[in-house]
Amino acid sequence: MSEDQVIVWESREVGVLLALVGGFLESYTYLLHGGVFANAQTGNMVLLTLSLAHQEWGQVFYYLVPILSFFIGAAVTEVLKLHERWHEAVIGVEIVLLFFIGFYPLTAPSLMVNLVISFICSMQVSTFRKIQGAAYATTFCTGNLRSAAQSWMDYYLFKNETEKAKGHNYLLIISSFCFGAFMGAILIPFLKTWTVWICCLMLIRVFFKIRKR
Repeated sequence: MSEDQVIVWESREVGVLLALVGGFLESYTYLLHGGVFANAQTGNMVLLTLSLAHQEWGQVFYYLVPILSFFIGAAVTEVLKLHERWHEAVIGVEIVLLFFIGFYPLTAPSLMVNLVISFICSMQVSTFRKIQGAAYATTFCTGNLRSAAQSWMDYYLFKNETEKAKGHNYLLIISSFCFGAFMGAILIPFLKTWTVWICCLMLIRVFFKIRKR
């Protein structure tokens, strides 16, 4: 399938930009806000159950909040789907929230930032779920890694050109995610909390690309 035949929010450019944002936010929360990864919640669920087992109630609350925020983000996305231009609405919400996060002082509790970013990532992963028709994720890479291995093996074993194209796309998304994290690691020491505005710029590009469809 050529890029011209793809629905705009399933295009490579949109996928790359969103994966860059996903990786960037992982660096942002890890380096500036408590050494945590707010994009996905599997780790938080494990840590939550460990805290319950050890009756560490403060830690239970600490891990429960981003999990609930992620859940609410997915629920809000379902409501936004009732709107005709809901893809733009999701990106618009992300831009506004990340813009205000840029003003959040580093001396304040990190829980609020991690909560908001969990919400944002939930909306993004619930909205942008395919690249050129193939399922993927832009805020974490475990599924992308498995899908890349599957697609490349299907190509080498059965010479399926469609799977080869999928394999290229998955590697592109994984590379973009890693480069986004790399960008964050390089820029955060200089720009501190304002670094998150770089994500806003990338999301603005996505917003207007979808808007022009």
